[in-house]
Amino acid sequence: MYVVGTAGHVDHGKSTLVRALTGIDPDRLKEEKEREMTIDLGFAWLELPSGQEVSIVDVPGHEDFIKNMLAGVGGIDAVLLTVAADEAIMPQTREHVAILDLLEVKAGLVVLTKADMVPDEEWLELVKMDVASLLEKTSLAGAPIVLVSSKTGKGLIDLEDNLDALLKKTPPRRDFNRPRLSIDRIFTKPGFGTIVTGTLIDGRFCVGDEIEIQPKGLKGRIRGLQTHKNKVEVATPGSRVAINLTGVNLENLSRGDVVTHRGWLSGTVLVDARIRVLEDFELALRHDMEIEIFSGASQVLGHARVLGADEIRPGELGWVQIRLVDPIALVKGDRLILRQPSPSRTIGGGVVIDPHPYRKHRRYHEEVIRHLGAMASDTPEEILLATLMKQEPISARLAVQRSQLDLEAAGSALSKLLAEGLVYVLNSDTSDPGKLVSGSSNLISAEGFNRFVERIRQVLSEYHTAFPLRLGLPREELNSRLGLDRQLVNTIVERAVKLGSIRAVGGSLSLPGHKVLFSPEQQRQINQALEVFRQAPFTPPPTREVASLIGTEVLFALLEQGCLTQVSKDVVFMTDTYNRIIEQVVQHLKEQGTITIAEARDLFNTSRKYTQAILEHMDEKRITKRLGDNRILRQMT
Repeated sequence: MYVVGTAGHVDHGKSTLVRALTGIDPDRLKEEKEREMTIDLGFAWLELPSGQEVSIVDVPGHEDFIKNMLAGVGGIDAVLLTVAADEAIMPQTREHVAILDLLEVKAGLVVLTKADMVPDEEWLELVKMDVASLLEKTSLAGAPIVLVSSKTGKGLIDLEDNLDALLKKTPPRRDFNRPRLSIDRIFTKPGFGTIVTGTLIDGRFCVGDEIEIQPKGLKGRIRGLQTHKNKVEVATPGSRVAINLTGVNLENLSRGDVVTHRGWLSGTVLVDARIRVLEDFELALRHDMEIEIFSGASQVLGHARVLGADEIRPGELGWVQIRLVDPIALVKGDRLILRQPSPSRTIGGGVVIDPHPYRKHRRYHEEVIRHLGAMASDTPEEILLATLMKQEPISARLAVQRSQLDLEAAGSALSKLLAEGLVYVLNSDTSDPGKLVSGSSNLISAEGFNRFVERIRQVLSEYHTAFPLRLGLPREELNSRLGLDRQLVNTIVERAVKLGSIRAVGGSLSLPGHKVLFSPEQQRQINQALEVFRQAPFTPPPTREVASLIGTEVLFALLEQGCLTQVSKDVVFMTDTYNRIIEQVVQHLKEQGTITIAEARDLFNTSRKYTQAILEHMDEKRITKRLGDNRILRQMT
């Protein structure tokens, strides 16, 4: 799933475009409707022609609400940059483009809105040229331009097709098994309690997960999940998610707080970053300058400690250690936007290099600059992880060889990856990373593991749709459907079962939420059939007759659920009756030593057909052993 954001100058038709595309009004506040202007974030969704579901975040265009705009674009995968055809490029168009470039948003479409108001083709061509020129040196260079009239509907189909094509080329969100949701909206709902929304990145959430909210350290549990107002058991990376939380009070939450799994993320008040100052920012970023920092949906004041120089001039890159007034939760690689608090202007932005430096750096110390340069490049952990993800699962020995790391560095890197839950060992007789790296144990990334699990869940979902009355898919059938190594599938299945992603029911597998539910008519037929069994428990109707009464699938479901037990192709008993028969035959054997078909027939006042079937069944189960015409208890031989 992808999240698409709008961007553009105020009154250039962003919200009107969203309404025309989705049928959903993203302006939810009374003040927004009264002023006919977007003030805060709005949300909608649509299904593209390919069937791809897309979440849309609508942001304000007015310069007074740029902070709300920043809270919305921090987690987007692509952008719809709106430019009114009758007004062309305006100040906020330029600032929004600069912000998108600093965030390195590379997937985007330019939507020339209000096309019905400009019949002059020459003017439209000039606007297209100006927009292309504006984007030329940014991450959105070469973005397609689509003419649209939200009023008449002209161009909307073309826009959907272009967006579909764009997202097909856009890599999906990575799943590092470390879910993070930066909260952009908080509210309550009667009967549910606290609900937060945001864009999920880096991992997935499941109903029932124990969660932590950073940087405040609050703990709670996920009571329910929704995407596009539909309940889901699992929320996947890249989706807009509403989380119903228990154990967390609304009053303790703020926009920008991060929901995640427990034990790995924490807040920070000191951050090392590489920052680029915008070319059109009139001033340099000076040492100890007061700044506002934006990341995800969070916003906090701080001061910039410029390292290795007195200042960073417009258009230049530099190292900055940011001292925050209040903590925020960040990880390496997160994007930052820096703004001047007063007058409010965008200074620049960049990337987090170290979210937890152990101390303030000496500003002109060469070792500090070398360290930051090394931190900015790939670490041994990143090299090893990237190597094994190219072809996984892969043996540890082969992954190390291809990474070109020495054994000591590889062992240390693997130890960190295992500790952070970014890599799993699939089969090994040792837990020592130093020994693992030179062995044949298979490694798989958390992201790769989740892809495998998602394939399994898809197979199970299709099976449940085809056979809703069956408890689950037999394990052997799963192996054949996936066409993968049996040992690999079994190992992944066992881990997925422990994590609660799938459920094991005897020799079958199912999705956690799957339940066998009979229709009222099926239940009526079942009750009738069971009454027939009760009336003559030791001479039940033949299997084919039962199938004709209740249907083959319902019969299979009753056998799976243990209500009925089949002892031969043609003979099925109620399970209570079956247990009584086995118990009485065993008791007879303990007392008499042997039993014949005739004796068993008389014991239950039934026919030879049923007696023979039950005794042969007991032979197969290795309860009894046949000696001529007699049976004896197997443990007596």
